[in-house]
Amino acid sequence: MTTDNYVVFIVDDDGGITDAPGELLEIYGMRAVAFGSAGEYVTAEKSDVPACLILDVELPDINGLELQRHIAEGDPPPIAFITGDGDIPSSVHAMKDRKKRSERAELSELRHRYLELTPREREVPLVVSGLLNKQAASGLAISEVTLQIPRRNVMQKIAAASLADHVLKAERLGIPITHSRWAGGQ
Repeated sequence: MTTDNYVVFIVDDDGGITDAPGELLEIYGMRAVAFGSAGEYVTAEKSDVPACLILDVELPDINGLELQRHIAEGDPPPIAFITGDGDIPSSVHAMKDRKKRSERAELSELRHRYLELTPREREVPLVVSGLLNKQAASGLAISEVTLQIPRRNVMQKIAAASLADHVLKAERLGIPITHSRWAGGQ
């Protein structure tokens, strides 16, 4: 792998801190790009290659955790925090933000999978709304046997391990439950 295939960004206002890891990474053939502030990092043009970010918690312009929140709405690289003034609350906060980022990525992947469903497969959530197979098939004007095909496809495409997992994923996607097995005396 050449150094043009990935990059390590280092954001720290201490030149000694940015120089040492940068030199070490370059010894191993990795490209390192250092920035002395969050503002420099944010405004710099970045190539579209795999990257990671080594980020100091205490920066001159904004806190590293604030920078993490600021860039989280885009598609930021994985972040490793460094600090000379670490404390437990900052560490906990960084881990919580990491969890939120992971959850957003999972939801984004789930939405992408949902968009790959065919129109017929998108009707299958009738099954997760509490309807029996017979009721769902009737609502879709298909046979119960025919219902099994798109239902199986949906389970595979959204990577649902079980019907319960399918229900949870439909809920995360905000798919409304428009039918109920118990509505209308059924």
